[in-house]
Amino acid sequence: MKSAAALVAAPAISANAQSVTTLRFQTFVPAISNVYSNVLVPWMQKVEKESNGRLKFESFASMQMGGAPAQLFDQARDGVVDLVWSLAGYTPGRFPRSEAFELPFFTYDGEGASKAAWEYMATFAADEFKDVKLLTCHTHGLNILHMKSKLITKASDLRGMKVRGPSRKATQFLSAVGAVPVGMPLPQIPDALSKGVIDGAIIPWDTAPAAKLDELTQFHSEFPKGQPGFSNSIQYLVMNKAKFDGLAPDLKQIIERNAGLEASGMFGRLIAEKDPVVRKSVIDRGNTVHVMGKAETDEFIKLTGPISEEWVADMDKRGFDGKKLLQGGRDLINKYKPKA
Repeated sequence: MKSAAALVAAPAISANAQSVTTLRFQTFVPAISNVYSNVLVPWMQKVEKESNGRLKFESFASMQMGGAPAQLFDQARDGVVDLVWSLAGYTPGRFPRSEAFELPFFTYDGEGASKAAWEYMATFAADEFKDVKLLTCHTHGLNILHMKSKLITKASDLRGMKVRGPSRKATQFLSAVGAVPVGMPLPQIPDALSKGVIDGAIIPWDTAPAAKLDELTQFHSEFPKGQPGFSNSIQYLVMNKAKFDGLAPDLKQIIERNAGLEASGMFGRLIAEKDPVVRKSVIDRGNTVHVMGKAETDEFIKLTGPISEEWVADMDKRGFDGKKLLQGGRDLINKYKPKA
């Protein structure tokens, strides 16, 4: 006859015997980056905890499973890996409607813009992610201009300067102000700066240390508080559809609870929380941080204004209502915009 203790222990043994599903996750950012260590890893740990260990993540930073950053979306779609985190801008033309959030002077912050991005994609462009399970769609904080050896105080200072842009819209921004735009993924920035391939880069404060911009550049330019920044980037966490569909119903619910509007806003908030920390650290290093004046800001806005007009025309050519998309995005930005 079994003891009472054995009878009590039996359910726990049965629960522990349940199968564990391992999910392979890959991204291009290094393990030391803010988004990986302070956003993605805690997210994975939270999902694992809520599943009581029935979901486990095997994560690969810096493309350790192979491939290039531009291939990440296809890797998730095709089941090479189960989840990926990447930027829409790394595959130009693939997510055309999402580019609204990469237009110049469009977003104001990380959290509000991220919630706006999620609602925008769900309302106006859900089919752009139809081949995968979209878990989060978000932005980061405002982009900052980091230069190796020249302080930028006005648009004309950028003429002829070779500057890395993270997306197609960012490189168009640079062209509009007379710079020589250079597109490249984040991991290539330090080497390109060291070898003189680029003179600087547009990147948010939080990501600067991962690209060694706090060490390799001396001058940083931004726009006044309360003003939109140079540009932003649509970032996403997606899962292979078949892998998601094959999960037990309760495990699907755990994934769903950690996805969507609030999760997207949380990603944007956590990423941007690092911005003032990095900003202070570069000042403490002796670097120069310049805040543009109103006249200089207005000049940037005027020079880059046609980019939004061209995007509207491009959307119209693709069969979409460009004005409706642009206004819809702006309305959502205002809906979730931080209170003054």
